[in-house]
Amino acid sequence: MIELLKLYFVQTGCGWAILGAIIVVTVSCLGSAKGILIASSQAAGVLSEKPELFGKMLVLMALPGTQGFYGFIGAIMIALRTGVIAGHISISPSVGLAILAIAICMGIVEYFTALMQAKAATAAINLTGKQPEEGGRAILIPALVETYAVIALLISILLITWLTKEGGISYSPRTGTEIW
Repeated sequence: MIELLKLYFVQTGCGWAILGAIIVVTVSCLGSAKGILIASSQAAGVLSEKPELFGKMLVLMALPGTQGFYGFIGAIMIALRTGVIAGHISISPSVGLAILAIAICMGIVEYFTALMQAKAATAAINLTGKQPEEGGRAILIPALVETYAVIALLISILLITWLTKEGGISYSPRTGTEIW
């Protein structure tokens, strides 16, 4: 057991990267599930009086669920770029720790944007319930929050890609004799 821990966390960064993948998908999916619960609860009230609005409500209820998919994409990206899926670990412990930090930050952003998007979706649900013809415009309210979830996904993908580029990240300490 000690040898496995040493292999995955000291000799390579595999353990840190896997931990990051687990965290990003777990936290993102928890945020999405809670966000869908919030939006669906509001939609259920509107649908109890106007069941014909189900099609318009469905999109608004589902929007907070996208963050769970973004976390899933982040976890797959980590597994692909670090060699976990291929079975050939190609990252150092420091890169593994950096990927863990990226995953934690992405998970936090996805969690909170899912909750904020759910609150925005409840406002859109109320608007659509009172003025069904405004359903198309109402979707813009929670869609604006989606922008920041997508930004977190994209910057995470870029950072993971940069950290795991061909040949990996290397550092050579200065000896003091180099000319700037």
